[in-house]
Amino acid sequence: MPVHYIYLIIAVAAETIGTTALQASQQFSKALPSLVVVVAYGFSFYMMGLTLKFMPVGIVYAIWSGLGIVFISAIGYVVFQQKLDFPAVLGMGLIVIGILIIHLFSKASGH
Repeated sequence: MPVHYIYLIIAVAAETIGTTALQASQQFSKALPSLVVVVAYGFSFYMMGLTLKFMPVGIVYAIWSGLGIVFISAIGYVVFQQKLDFPAVLGMGLIVIGILIIHLFSKASGH
């Protein structure tokens, strides 16, 4: 796997951790989760910046945000008991399909 995809996967994981901590921080009223938000987002942006050395910003951001949406929605469902209806699941499925199309067919994706 090319190193820039590893950077991007790490960036998505850090963003997902940061967003999970954002929910747990209860609007920044809890110190530890609030600190995790800042550190995780900072690290995520750093890793995304490394990815930008190899891939265009539009492609990187599409993958980063799309996977982040899917992962944080799953965490919200499992950890925070936030329900998803069919249109939400369908929309996220379309996001995943879009990411696959970019990865498999776009010459701009850097693979």
